[in-house]
Amino acid sequence: MHLAILEKGKTMHTLKEKIEDLEKEEIISALRKSNWVMAQAARKLGITERMIGYKIRKYGLRIKEVRWIEDTQPAGHEQGNDDRHPG
Repeated sequence: MHLAILEKGKTMHTLKEKIEDLEKEEIISALRKSNWVMAQAARKLGITERMIGYKIRKYGLRIKEVRWIEDTQPAGHEQGNDDRHPG
């Protein structure tokens, strides 16, 4: 059962949801850096090709949709573009 904490009218995500969000962002970042080649992205993440394929299906990631989201965001606000991941 997922429990969410309400704070000042905002829903706080569970630890599991936060971990899944981070995992999804890291997979998208590795795919971008690998020119959308799953085998290369998997190596960057230290997981197997089979595992990255599973996670891509799990999160429903589609290259066209991810690229569309990137194209519609204002400059400097791309997903995963923050101080935690320099370079």
